[in-house]
Amino acid sequence: MPALPHPTRHRKEHHRMATIGILGAGRVGTNLAGKLSEAGHHVILGRRSPTEDTTAATGGTGPRVSFADQRTTARTAEIVINATPGDSALDRLASLRTELAGKILVDVSNATLDAADGLPGALCYPGSSLAEKLQAALPDTHVVKTLNTMLFMVMTAPETLATPPTAYLSGNDERAKKTVTGLLRDLGWQPAWIEDLGDITTARATEAMILVVPPVLRRRGFEPFAVSLAR
Repeated sequence: MPALPHPTRHRKEHHRMATIGILGAGRVGTNLAGKLSEAGHHVILGRRSPTEDTTAATGGTGPRVSFADQRTTARTAEIVINATPGDSALDRLASLRTELAGKILVDVSNATLDAADGLPGALCYPGSSLAEKLQAALPDTHVVKTLNTMLFMVMTAPETLATPPTAYLSGNDERAKKTVTGLLRDLGWQPAWIEDLGDITTARATEAMILVVPPVLRRRGFEPFAVSLAR
C-alpha cells in the first residue's frame, strides 16, 4: 500500500516559531529536535549534565539545535517537551517547578517498569498516569500528554504508515492543547489524525496503551507502528 501524502504540502503558516526545550537527548528527543528545527523552531536539547556525550545520537539534529543542561533548558524555553524515561520523570521534573511555571509541558513518555527483556512492563501508576502526577506536582504548568502511543520514528513521520495514525491529546488547558496541536502539525500530523480526548485524566487511557507494545515488538521487531483510532 502506498504511503500517505505528506501533509506539509498543504499546510499554511499557523503559529509563530518558538524556542522549544526538550528534556532528554536520546532517540526520542533528538528525533523531535531535528523535525522541529526543520520547521523553523529553535530547539534546546537538555542533557542530564553538560558533559553528557550525545555525539552519536545528535549528529543530524539541525542548525537550530543547541545544547544545555536540563535546568537551563527548562528555564530558557517557551515550551518544554519531556522525553526523559517515564519511570524517573516525576522526581526530575518536580525539581524544575520554578523553571516550568507558566509554561506548556508536553509529556511524550510512558512510565513503566522494565520487563526482563528490557521492554516496557507494568505501569508505574496504575489507576492514574504520569501526566496526572506531573500536573499535580507542577500546578503552575500546563501539562499536555501526546505522542506516547507509537514508536519514536512515527512521531515525526506519521505519513509513512500505510494507514492514518492517531496522536491523542490530554490536558486541562484548551489554549495549551491548541498550541501543541500546532506543533503536531509541524511534525507532519494532519488535523484529522489528532484526537483531543479531554482533560489530563484521560491520559491514563493512552498511557495504558503501552501494554500492547511489548508483545507487538517481540513478534514483529521495531517496525514503525502506532496504536490508532480507526473510523
